[in-house]
Amino acid sequence: MQISDSSSRILAGLLEARTGQQLTISRRWRIETALSSLLRERGIATLDELITILVMGREPSLSQRVVEALLNNETYFFRDRAPFDLLARHALPELARRREKNRRLRIWSAGCSTGQEVYSLAMLFADDPDAWRGWTIDILGTDVSTGCVDRARAGAYSQFEVQRGLGIAQMIKWFEECPDGWRAVEPLRKPVRFQVHNLLEPPPHPGDFDIVLCRNVLLYLSADKRTLAFERLASAMAPDGWLMLGAGETVIGQSAKLGTDINARGLYRLTADPSQVEKRRGPDRRTTVGA
Repeated sequence: MQISDSSSRILAGLLEARTGQQLTISRRWRIETALSSLLRERGIATLDELITILVMGREPSLSQRVVEALLNNETYFFRDRAPFDLLARHALPELARRREKNRRLRIWSAGCSTGQEVYSLAMLFADDPDAWRGWTIDILGTDVSTGCVDRARAGAYSQFEVQRGLGIAQMIKWFEECPDGWRAVEPLRKPVRFQVHNLLEPPPHPGDFDIVLCRNVLLYLSADKRTLAFERLASAMAPDGWLMLGAGETVIGQSAKLGTDINARGLYRLTADPSQVEKRRGPDRRTTVGA
């Protein structure tokens, strides 16, 4: 199935306008694969015919479905395992000491896709119940895709999905069989919540998050949008919090507000005066769910 250059540009423009993500020429090969099932479902013969429908504006909901189909939602449990080991070995023990008084942690997974990263984080805490007994752990997952957020909330995954990144013991311990495959058990779902959110918009709960993860999202943004995204991420972090990016992403040369943690390569800290960052903190929120 062929698509004209003009139709490719229209789809790329639609995706960037709605999400900030670029569909570069090198990635346009995936347009046909991403939209083929939607075309079959709607009885649309060609991609150019789809573009005609979109341009005429007769079906606004179709535009959103096209955008969501074009997003790269690749994810799996404990993706690139080393970052989770770094959190468990460095960030979480230090936060446990710093937050001993109020025993509350807030974590934001931005661009969480269908939720595997969020549930992986929940497993870090659930696998060490003695260390976190009496703590309130709030893990928020956000994504620009409504469909992904709905799936993440359900916590249900196919056999293939649940086995990606999980050993048999973990799968049996934290997931139970359901009609759609396997669903995260209640203790794993308890500390997590999900909402639709665009990374380029002001963050939920500015200044509140002890850990922010935004992995393998920024590489799809243009330089100016990436700068804005870093502004949003920095404003979401607690003064002594951490940011984790994907393996191919960095703040170096892209944000003056964030710098490498010299004690934990792969994690980033705010470089601004903590007293100035503190002014961005919102009021304390008590809507979290106890771990």
